[in-house]
Order: sequence, then C-alpha cells, then structure tokens
Amino acid sequence: MTGDAASGPLRIAMISYYLPSESKIGVGYQVHELANELARRGHHVDVFSPCAPVDGALYGHVHLPLTGSLRTFRFAFVMRRQDLSSYDVLHAHGEDYWMWRRRVPMHVRTLHGSCFEEAIHIRGLGEKLRMVMLGFTEVLASLVADRTVLISPQTRRWTPWVRTVIPNGVDAARFAPDGTPRSTEPTVLFVGTWRQRKRGADLARIFADEVRPRVPAATLRMVAQDAPASLPEGVEVLGRLSDEDLADEYRRAWAFCLPSSYEGFGIPYAEAMTAGVPVVATPNPGARYVTDDGRYGVLADLDGLGRVLGDLLSDPAERDRLGAASLDRAKEFDLRHVADEYERLYRSGS
Repeated sequence: MTGDAASGPLRIAMISYYLPSESKIGVGYQVHELANELARRGHHVDVFSPCAPVDGALYGHVHLPLTGSLRTFRFAFVMRRQDLSSYDVLHAHGEDYWMWRRRVPMHVRTLHGSCFEEAIHIRGLGEKLRMVMLGFTEVLASLVADRTVLISPQTRRWTPWVRTVIPNGVDAARFAPDGTPRSTEPTVLFVGTWRQRKRGADLARIFADEVRPRVPAATLRMVAQDAPASLPEGVEVLGRLSDEDLADEYRRAWAFCLPSSYEGFGIPYAEAMTAGVPVVATPNPGARYVTDDGRYGVLADLDGLGRVLGDLLSDPAERDRLGAASLDRAKEFDLRHVADEYERLYRSGS
C-alpha cells in the first residue's frame, strides 16, 4: 500500500453472505455496523453480498443475487470472478477461500467463530456435514488471506496459527444508558432463536419451572422469530425489533440471558453490557471471552441457570454490581475501538 492509501481514505471491499436486510445472523449485523463506521470516517466501502441493500446504509452495495441450493459455497465462486483491482483492501467475512491470487494490496479475513465447533453442537446430520465443510473453507481462507483475525482467543482451537484478535463491536451511542428507567417488574431479556444452539426453548422452560415460582412477577421477554404460539406463563415473544426498540428492551431489562451451547463471540452479550445490564450465560467460548470467564458476568451450566436468575432478580445490590461491571467491560467492545484496530490492520502492509 503506497501513496494516499497509506494515510488517506481507503477503498475497501467487504464480502458478506449475510446482511440484516435478509438475515438475522450476527455476522451480517457486524458487517453492516463496521462498514457504516468506516464510511463515517471517510473511507469508501462497498459490501459484496447476495442479500439486498440495507435501508439507510452509509456504504455502497454490490448485489450478487443467488438462487437454488448450496448458495454459501457457490457465492465463493461468484466472488472469485469479481474485479477488485480498484480497491486498497479486501475484508472478507466469508467466502474468500478460492481467492488465492493477490487481487488487492491487503486481504484481511475475519473468522467469526468456528464452523467445526458449531458442527459439534448443531442438530441434524445434514447440518453437521455442512458445518464441517464450511470449517474446512475457514481453514483454507486463513491461509489465503494476508492477515486473519479471530473475534475471541477462545476460537483459536481450530486455527492455532492465527494470533490477531479483534472483537466484534457495538455502537455505544445506540445502546448506552440514556436515562430510561428499568422495568417496574423483574424482567429477563433474551435475544436469539427458540431452536438450535441459542436454546431459547430451554430458557423458557427453566424460567417457567424454576424462576417464576421464586419471583412470581418476573417476565421473560424473548426477541425471537421462531417461537411457538403456545408459551409458558410469564414468557413473552417480541419477534424482530427495530434497532431503537431493541436498545430500549436492553435498557429496561433487569438481566440478560443467552444460554447458547456455542457462540464464537455473542454480540448480544456485548450489547447488554453496553446498556449496563447484568449478563447471565452458559460457559460457551464467546460468553467466556465477553465476560472474562465470569469476572464481568455470571456463567452457569444449563441446570444451574434457574437458581442464578432467581438469585439475581432477588438481589438489587448484586444487579447493581454486575451492571457496573458490564459498563466497564463494554469499553473493550466499543465499535469505534474495533474500527481503529481494523484501520491499523488495513494499513499494516503499507
């Protein structure tokens, strides 16, 4: 990287199979937020994706629509044919594993967790096989890129040669406390899916069986789109929320709980911390990193989750302590800090 690209605005091409316009996958939200932040800083950013443009995005969008089966794998071949010669940086969040010929001065790949690890926890033989295949593409991508980034040290198990860690980022201006009071009734917030590794169904069962008998006024509010129509008493499903409504839910909650069997990072943990909410999680790799192995939150196995939540909802002093700890830890995940780290990485080849 030479000339203006070494110090001035950069031309950045990002690859993401997912975007919030069509997918609830966390990678898409992170790409969208990071691309917006980089665009605010004066960089020219284009996101290449089969998803439609996101309303209000500050970055450019190159739409590469796909239909049919095996789209995640076919998108990699589509990207291989793209002319990226006008860009200073290629920042891939997936599907760059066939791009071994140098196309830009700096090729960065972010590994958002490990598909090998997901294969261990996901249900269904077909899904397990798909995740294993995607895991091999992640390993190949880590060898193709100039610099590879992990989102937490705990995800290094399958790519031990990757040393750079840059966490996912949260827009502090959106999620930070703004004076909104907590709910008048004890409230636990969940953001995820009812099924699979997020284990929303397990949390709803534990809440109804163990938390409500101890704290009868408590409510579990679930930001999920796949919950059944019939729900236990005290459980409310909110569906998909706008960014503003989601931030308001965090600010009003007494505690946040996401009992995933696996997270490479877990953006909702960091969002809750940014809002000053105590975080309760199962000890998956992402939760262990975001809470610093429980120093800034509470980690409990699934069979101990009800007791922990009941204790926390009944103990205002402990909620205050954990809320303050959340705000302290959230500084590490400020989107501005994350963008600073990527800017330094983009220019490290100059």
